[in-house]
Amino acid sequence: MLSETYSDILGLVDQIKRWRLVQQGLSSGRKRRTNSGGGFLGSLDRSLVMRGVLYLAFALGMLSLFAGVEKVTYTGIVEALVIMICGLAIFHLNHQRASARNGSVFLVFGGILIHLWMVKLACGVALNSGLGANFEFLIMPMALAPMVHSVLLGQRVGVYSSVFVSLFGALTVPGDDRWAFFAMSLFCGLTAVFATKRVRKRGRLLRAGFWVGLMALVVDLAFAKIPVTELSLSDTEGLRVFGQACLIALSTGLLTGLFVGGILPLLEGLFGLTTGISWLELSDLNHPLLRKMQIEAPGTFHHSLIVASLAEGAAEAIGANAIMSRVCAYFHDIGKLHKPEYFIENQGGVNPHDGLTPTMSALIIISHVKDGVDLAVKHKLNPRILEVIQEHHGDSLVYFFYRKAQERIQKLKEERGGDAVSRDDLPKVEEKSFRYPGPIPQSRESGIISLADAIESASRTISKPSPSRIRALVDEIVYKRVRDGQLDACGLTMSELTKVREVFSATLRSMLHARIEYPKEQLEDAPSDLSTKGGKVVSVEEIERVRQRLQQGGR
Repeated sequence: MLSETYSDILGLVDQIKRWRLVQQGLSSGRKRRTNSGGGFLGSLDRSLVMRGVLYLAFALGMLSLFAGVEKVTYTGIVEALVIMICGLAIFHLNHQRASARNGSVFLVFGGILIHLWMVKLACGVALNSGLGANFEFLIMPMALAPMVHSVLLGQRVGVYSSVFVSLFGALTVPGDDRWAFFAMSLFCGLTAVFATKRVRKRGRLLRAGFWVGLMALVVDLAFAKIPVTELSLSDTEGLRVFGQACLIALSTGLLTGLFVGGILPLLEGLFGLTTGISWLELSDLNHPLLRKMQIEAPGTFHHSLIVASLAEGAAEAIGANAIMSRVCAYFHDIGKLHKPEYFIENQGGVNPHDGLTPTMSALIIISHVKDGVDLAVKHKLNPRILEVIQEHHGDSLVYFFYRKAQERIQKLKEERGGDAVSRDDLPKVEEKSFRYPGPIPQSRESGIISLADAIESASRTISKPSPSRIRALVDEIVYKRVRDGQLDACGLTMSELTKVREVFSATLRSMLHARIEYPKEQLEDAPSDLSTKGGKVVSVEEIERVRQRLQQGGR
């Protein structure tokens, strides 16, 4: 409450200051767009009180689930409480990244509850429809929660979900069927988790559903829920039962995959998550911002494509999110669209910085980060893209213009009399005025893109690229970023940086390879001295006439 009041007071003070500047003609009164990240879920996302409420709500939900179970014993209640406490503790200790966000906590435990309620509902439908106990387990969506959690939050959370939906669910079925249910639920859940690794197309979810249905059928047969020991071609009833079991198992698996594919966009938007499917959709180069970059800033667009190639290869080598790195690299320099002619890759010979002071030039270069954030918010780009735009330069120094400003001060000092000139008579060059606002990269993907951006720009300065020069350039830039502290918060280890340097060097070698110089093309059967005559180019008709005379003379 106090923090909200303090924020409101600061906002009022900021508004008064902006109004005064407008009155003085020093401001337009407009505020730069910012990523609010607000909303109901955003304000409560890291609240410890809200997290406790979610844990309590999960416990009450589990009690309501067990309330409908027949013959509930004291031992069963104790088993449920023990499993519940272990489940909460393991999730909080082993899945700190997911447990740090209340949205992820709600997604995990809410998904487990919905999964168990749907399993219970499917069990009732199977018994009331006359299918019998043989098909009771086959009609249950055993892989629903594990598949959703694996795709949205990663395979580790998917495995956690598989184990605990199996344990909780086993307590809700009759004692004779507990082991069969536990085995089928666990194997189907793990199958869904392994089948949804790096899902980039929705068709992969249907394939995962097929494997889940097949696994359910195998486990059902292993526990003799379907009698096939004496199955033969003459046993039409046995064949009918077996065929019906296969159809139900595969249909349930495929419907589960289809349902998960349908609700993924809704869950991504609700919980602020992005799957590989969405990243692949965002990699379309026909996005309005990328199309505009191709037309207005072609040099920056080409630079972004190379950075994307470098970042994707490096991320793949260390196990980071490669497709996310590629997409974020496409958009990391969209702020240059505001003044593309001030960046060297878009200049056609005229450099507008020649008429500016180094301080003003540095201000324009630095502003492309803020302009990029403004465009990203305006076009509602993914929050991870916005983070990379803010972080890809960290708080590094715009060294070229900083050095140029120092040289200018030195020149003024020499012109005004050297040491006799007071420092107060010269303009000050402060290093902080030539640094990007930051923050430094906060994720492995952002750190990789930061390195790829610097290395691609520097690689253009190599006059005669060779493997040794390329490797020396890559090592120098990486070590310089490490010494400057730009990679302190991104989580990249030294062994991962070694792999990243190797990938960068190999990719640049393939991009900057030398070309074979082809000999000049000459007309076939024409004398070498006919192509030029007296320093002038001879026409094709004259060469043809000479060739015909030579042929007639030879006859």
